Amino acid sequence: MNTIWIVMPILIALMFLLGTDLNRQSFANVARNPQGVLFGMIGQIILLPAIAFALAWAFRLPPVYFMGLVLIACCPGGSSSNVFSMLAKGDVALSVTLTACSSIITLFTLPVIMEFVVRFVSDQSGMTIRLPVGKLIVQNLVLLFAPLLLGVLCRHFFPAAASKVNRVLGKAAFPALMLLAFIFFLQYTREIFDNFAVLGMAAAALILLAMLCSSLLAKTGGFPLPVRRTIVIEVGMQNAAQAIAIATSPFIFNSGEMAIPAIIYALLMNVFLLLYVHHFGKTKSVTIL
Repeated sequence: MNTIWIVMPILIALMFLLGTDLNRQSFANVARNPQGVLFGMIGQIILLPAIAFALAWAFRLPPVYFMGLVLIACCPGGSSSNVFSMLAKGDVALSVTLTACSSIITLFTLPVIMEFVVRFVSDQSGMTIRLPVGKLIVQNLVLLFAPLLLGVLCRHFFPAAASKVNRVLGKAAFPALMLLAFIFFLQYTREIFDNFAVLGMAAAALILLAMLCSSLLAKTGGFPLPVRRTIVIEVGMQNAAQAIAIATSPFIFNSGEMAIPAIIYALLMNVFLLLYVHHFGKTKSVTIL
């Protein structure tokens, strides 16, 4: 069974959930804190894919995993990042704004970056790999932008109903992602175990470097601690469901193996960021992050 038919409804629900979190204040936050949004987007759109590309090359990953690692880095922020930001005493309004902005901006940046990566991998490996850019854009519009827009419209016209749906989806989002990871693990158990050592190290290095570099980036902006913590979480937390949807889609890559880095990243991402959140939820001390 192709996991695309499981991940699609989950991804649509997550994007609709994000849409119901947005209101006029969310968009006004861009004008209120343009520097914070800019630095967050630099970390999300430029810094993270660059680190992923460098690590994939340094670890000499096979082509399918090379593309898979960069793919997860090119995706927008995860839908649970606002909850993580709240628990870490971050700027929740900025978190929601950054997630929404990255979800829209990556509609355009992801195809460009992945087209470059596909050509690079093809040249290095001698394989003929093609990326159907048009189909990728259409799929992203259908699975990301459309439900996001519907969520925004639902909140605007039916705020009471949107609030109820938000509460239900908010509780179901994380278990649904864990169910997806479990099903995917069962399908690709051998491949995951055979490659976990190198992919685990690459994914862990990506998360830790993303957190460190985004923290240093935020420090250069002179932001207060809540904003810096939010930027760290937004850069580190990725929409793994989208990466899996792109990798396994029969219209794009149709590769379950390419989604393995996203699954490993998602599992490690939650571990590292939960530890990060736990630290700031328990202490008020100032650290490098």
